[in-house]
Amino acid sequence: MPRQLKVFRTSTGFHDAYVAAPSQKAALEAWGADANLFARGVAEQVTDPALTAEALKRPGEVIRVSRGDLAAQLKALGGKKAPAKKARVPEPEPESEPKPAKPKKRKPAPSRTRLDKAEAALEQAEEKHARERAALEREREAIERKIAELQERSEQEKERLRAARDKAAESYREALDKWSG
Repeated sequence: MPRQLKVFRTSTGFHDAYVAAPSQKAALEAWGADANLFARGVAEQVTDPALTAEALKRPGEVIRVSRGDLAAQLKALGGKKAPAKKARVPEPEPESEPKPAKPKKRKPAPSRTRLDKAEAALEQAEEKHARERAALEREREAIERKIAELQERSEQEKERLRAARDKAAESYREALDKWSG
């Protein structure tokens, strides 16, 4: 004997998705959900005959029903101004279907001002530190050049003084040899 069908509903944006299925698991599979929407509280079993009639006619098939007219949906988007109203064709709705609650007015998006200022300050600090480091690198290179030049001059001077010392020592030995006899 086949299992009795139940009707389940979940919200999909501006629509409710109904499905007639034998279990919550079967309903989740029909919706293609990869998480348990019932445990999260975003899906439920529906018992109102006016809401279940269409789904029970087509078991296993997802039936989407608009949650309001175009004006209500545009208002929920939080746009600045609704577009000019066009002639609308009313959708047939079951008489016993409850009207959706009016959506709350959306809060404005949070300001990025502090984040932008902090990012700009960080970027300025990084540039300043890079300039300071480059200046110190140039100073270090200049000091290293001066050290190399000093070392070269020092070696040349020591070589000249060693030569003068060796010449003076030779002259002294010769004079000492003549004196000693």
